[in-house]
Amino acid sequence: MDLVEIAPKADPPVCKIIDFGKFKYEQQKREKTQKKNQVVSVLKEIRFHPNTDVHDFEFKAKHAINFLQDGDKVKAVVMFKGREMAYTKLGEDLLNRFIERIQDVAKVESPIKMEGRYMNLIVVPFKGKTKKPTK
Repeated sequence: MDLVEIAPKADPPVCKIIDFGKFKYEQQKREKTQKKNQVVSVLKEIRFHPNTDVHDFEFKAKHAINFLQDGDKVKAVVMFKGREMAYTKLGEDLLNRFIERIQDVAKVESPIKMEGRYMNLIVVPFKGKTKKPTK
């Protein structure tokens, strides 16, 4: 039997007389179950160009909705090449259309912002839609 300090930050500290090996084993078991039940959120990325056609937009929006229903975050990115930088308004309109398309399954986490040649936004699923922990 060993004297094991259970809660060192308590006032006064809590100690028990138990088998230290058994204590370590149970502690590892507890940590393992906590890790097992942990939900990992994944960030999926959907890429557009400012002149993305309607069908391509709908196809990518459906994929984004599937990702959101699985409980993943989605980052929508509009990439600008060369002279397309002059048409950032088209990219902003595209992302606003994307927000309207997915508003029934997700909410905006970070608003539309321009970073270099990329305009992006991040959406997250509503609280009710959470990913099941993997085994």
